[in-house]
Amino acid sequence: MRSIQIESIALHFSLFCRMILSEKSANFSGSYSRVRSIQIEPIALYFSLFCRMILSEKSANFSGSCSGRARAIPLAMDDETAFPEEIADRFRSQLVLKRDVFSTVERGWFRAEAGEVAAVLRRIDLVPWWSFPLARHLFRREARALARAGRLGMAPPLLFAGPRCLVRGWLDGLPVHVARPNDDLAFFRSAKRALRTLHRAGVTHNDLAKEQNWLRSADGQALLTDFQLATHFRRRHALFRLLAYEDLRHLLKHKRRYAPAALTAREKKVLAQKSWPARIWLATGKRVYYAMTRGLMNVSDREGGGPRLVNDAPVLADWLKRAPSVRDAAIVAFPDRRTGVGLYAFVETDATEGDLSRELATIPVTVKKPERLQLAPQLPRDSAGAVRTDILQLVAMNQVDLIERLLASEAEKQMMAGIIADRRNLRDRFAF
Repeated sequence: MRSIQIESIALHFSLFCRMILSEKSANFSGSYSRVRSIQIEPIALYFSLFCRMILSEKSANFSGSCSGRARAIPLAMDDETAFPEEIADRFRSQLVLKRDVFSTVERGWFRAEAGEVAAVLRRIDLVPWWSFPLARHLFRREARALARAGRLGMAPPLLFAGPRCLVRGWLDGLPVHVARPNDDLAFFRSAKRALRTLHRAGVTHNDLAKEQNWLRSADGQALLTDFQLATHFRRRHALFRLLAYEDLRHLLKHKRRYAPAALTAREKKVLAQKSWPARIWLATGKRVYYAMTRGLMNVSDREGGGPRLVNDAPVLADWLKRAPSVRDAAIVAFPDRRTGVGLYAFVETDATEGDLSRELATIPVTVKKPERLQLAPQLPRDSAGAVRTDILQLVAMNQVDLIERLLASEAEKQMMAGIIADRRNLRDRFAF
């Protein structure tokens, strides 16, 4: 059954890419048709070849790192803790933030000319052979984009770029889904300025629909991260304008969520008018993308959260809620030195840890249990009654100094004081 599913997905995707290749620019005119032919054909060809590789592999042992027979590109490395020679004596790793079939991302310190600075390393020397061509393509896109955008003050600076690894500066900020800039008009003005600056430099981000790619700094300014899908253009032609429009539309989607009353008539018009590639993507490509990444490759989009947050957290939350003494439960991810990414469970209950452990011992669970478990008589909730995982995420990451600005009442502050005092992660304040 697994073999049939994989072959079906790969075959459909391969045919879809071939259709793009064969169509070329038949239905388009002007300079855009020529640009489209140049830009889309290599991408479609990559995916077509990628699908053929999957078809040839069938479904042989697609588990764990996505294939039991997948092997890393051979390099002079002893194990996964070693670094390529080009940065071996310059980067000091503290934490693995993410590892999937496209790259490994590590948080640490990089020795630059001015001394050691906080940095993030992305390396592709450990990826499986069958995903290496696409991984290298994404890696080079990010390096080109950061070389341009990193000098603008709203993106991480590019500190080092080699053939198999790059190092970018660390941005001290919270992703929008955690910071929740409700009615924060200054933040969205800053975000629009950042986007305008990026586009003036000839760079489009192409992945701003994800809230985790927008950061809010301590002084309320907007920052951008994760430039793997970014494109650097030499000329501002039709394709550039199309992608810049989509960048703006995705920013306005976030503004609609957090500051809907501040949307202007023109911004509402932009939100209502999706470009034709966006409409095609939502109708076809996005479903195939999710099937390939989340199903076949077991890769999740949220950097740092990883597949455990996507796959295991719902199972564990249901497992915890089945205990008689538990009223509610919420699970978030946090950086863990031993496992890379750990799961932190918050449980709303009046029971003691011993009583809850005895209850859970009688309830089977099919996935690995959370690395941290904290009990509380009450969990923070929003006006609709849903648990505020944005606040609990900060507790899990030990970024407790950022919580007070998210609390509206003294009652909330008193409740959170107890949760903060009893937190189970007292390590360094790392964010994903």
